[in-house]
Amino acid sequence: VTVEKDLASVNAEAKSLNSAIAALGNGVGSRSSTELASLHQIANAAENHGWTKELICETGGYPVLAWHRQAVVQPERPRRVYISAGIHGDEPAGPLAVLSLLRQNRWPKTAEIFLLPCLNPVGFTLNLRGNAAGTDLNRDFRNPQTAECRAHVAWLERQPNFDCYFCVHEDWESQGFYLYEQNPDAHPSLAGEIIDSVMQVCPIDWSENIEGRRAQGGVIRPMINPQDRPDWPEALYLISHKSRMGYTLEAPSDFPLTTRIDALNTAMSTALSLLTVHR
Repeated sequence: VTVEKDLASVNAEAKSLNSAIAALGNGVGSRSSTELASLHQIANAAENHGWTKELICETGGYPVLAWHRQAVVQPERPRRVYISAGIHGDEPAGPLAVLSLLRQNRWPKTAEIFLLPCLNPVGFTLNLRGNAAGTDLNRDFRNPQTAECRAHVAWLERQPNFDCYFCVHEDWESQGFYLYEQNPDAHPSLAGEIIDSVMQVCPIDWSENIEGRRAQGGVIRPMINPQDRPDWPEALYLISHKSRMGYTLEAPSDFPLTTRIDALNTAMSTALSLLTVHR
């Protein structure tokens, strides 16, 4: 009976995720009921697997939550990894990839994870890039003006530094998956192995110029002086204040949603394995 109940639960979860993917894949108009259900599913999956949560802020009646998972096996010092998704509300693959990873629950045992599944729940439920006021939160991290980013930065300041960060995104113009690598101290790069893994489930954008930046093998390694840029994205704040290595993952929005979820899921799983097992 227990096995039958477990199988029924797994099948129900798979059906609900597939339903969410089908609805979100239309990419048209407001989708609040479907995406609100996805937010509930993320919270349920995290709680079911013992993650602890902290409220960062509330926006438009929705909570912005941070989830924390301690390392199951305690090494001398666990690998601390930060993952965020959903800062652009019209990029649903990130939060759904996080949901998939939470349900799979195959996190490395020596990793301590700090997970923010949906930084812009208002935009996510309304299929909008910005917040309720139309502000792009991913340009508000140098001198935060929005309540969401002020609360987010305050939360980050209370956390330890991270060994690596992952900001999960989509790109509406890309020809395939690609990533940004920030690695100013020249740590062993994860980029090539992430690309090799993702190309098994999603095409790679091999363009030599992506988003106006030089790219090689699906990887952009921007040479940026943070002080020269007035509108910091989240990744620039993180590399300046919280980590010395990080990746922004970009799935191609023109591809099916299932492909984008698989690409982001594969990228994060590969990177976590490399961080905690092989290095």
